[in-house]
Amino acid sequence: MFNYTAPNDLLKERIILVTGAGDGIGRATALAYAKTGATVILLGRTEAKLDAVYDEIEAAGGAQPAIIPMDLDSATEPDYIELSNTLFDTFGRLDGVVHNAGVLGARTSIENYDPITWEKVMRINLTAPFIMTQTLLPLLRRSEDASIIFTSSGVGRKGRAYWGAYAVSKFATEGLMQTLADEIENEPNLRVNAINPGGTRTPMRAYAYPAEDPFKLPTPEEIQPAYLFLMGPDSKQVNGQSIDAQGDMSASQL
Repeated sequence: MFNYTAPNDLLKERIILVTGAGDGIGRATALAYAKTGATVILLGRTEAKLDAVYDEIEAAGGAQPAIIPMDLDSATEPDYIELSNTLFDTFGRLDGVVHNAGVLGARTSIENYDPITWEKVMRINLTAPFIMTQTLLPLLRRSEDASIIFTSSGVGRKGRAYWGAYAVSKFATEGLMQTLADEIENEPNLRVNAINPGGTRTPMRAYAYPAEDPFKLPTPEEIQPAYLFLMGPDSKQVNGQSIDAQGDMSASQL
């Protein structure tokens, strides 16, 4: 597992947006960030799930979070511009974004893949993070130390049969991250990286591997060291990297 121990105040006074924050890895990341001092903006499709995470953060004594319901499948450019304007009016800046939201799509061959499902997977997994990042960059540049984290996958580094649009979207996510990282490499206050969570005990994993024993997998909480490291100041010099949350690596090796 990625080896990093976060100070209790790692993200104190930082404002961080987490997509797909209602459950799974997004929920665990939002809670971990709030626990280390951040004001977390919870973005997701299901408001009831976001409300539950909101209540967990408040019950634990964290800074009051914010909730932004948004369906990335139907969102258009004006929705992202409105999001940026709302965050500017409310907070004035943004210190981090975690692009966690995603869908699996169909597990079938390229030959048989439904084009409508293909477009949906690409829209949620790739186009939405692209447009959101583009519209939020001015807010991130107002931060003294901003971090963008994309979500990668093992099947986004080496193609695997029957992973279809999901695998292709993750290959493209790696490319988007690397391209943006190269473009901003001379901006000392902004960095862009990606995390491959690996097999984790989430609903998506259960759907992809219905016969697998989920209790043999780490929980979303157990892979948080990578998310904390890449969002906090200890990773300020790390840019354009794709790290494995379950990899045998320490922060000092990056």
